[in-house]
Amino acid sequence: MKLQSAIEYLTTYGWAFLILAIIIGVFIAAGILSPFRIIGNECILPAGFNCYSTTLYSNGLLVINLFQATQSPINVTAIGCSSTPNNIVMTPIYNPPSNQISMPISSNYTFSLYCYNGNNIATGSVGTEFQGVLIINYTDTLSGFAHFAYGKVVLTYQ
Repeated sequence: MKLQSAIEYLTTYGWAFLILAIIIGVFIAAGILSPFRIIGNECILPAGFNCYSTTLYSNGLLVINLFQATQSPINVTAIGCSSTPNNIVMTPIYNPPSNQISMPISSNYTFSLYCYNGNNIATGSVGTEFQGVLIINYTDTLSGFAHFAYGKVVLTYQ
């Protein structure tokens, strides 16, 4: 009697686990349990900078709202985005007459630039992931020294 009860117990739970595994498999195949849907865009910059918002379009255009909280006002002279850290295509700032963006302490500005994969614009299908680096070339207005800020971006094409 105990053996029959044990076999019925194992059979019942076996069927339940099998049905649960099939349902999870269907969700994974349909993309409902895709980790890209759970994990959002990621933009990690050094102290003094923050990404308020980032959008990467399927044509490779990155729109980023950058917040600056360094110890002094800065002038952003170029910004770049690339999947290969050794080959960065910097986008110079076009803002005549100085061709730079002045950012006081605790200010933000929205930049539009293309992300690159080597020498080509990094295009992708909607929902796929782009991983790369973001580089900000800026000058400290008080000291006059040029600096680079390196960050990491993990973005989903929109």
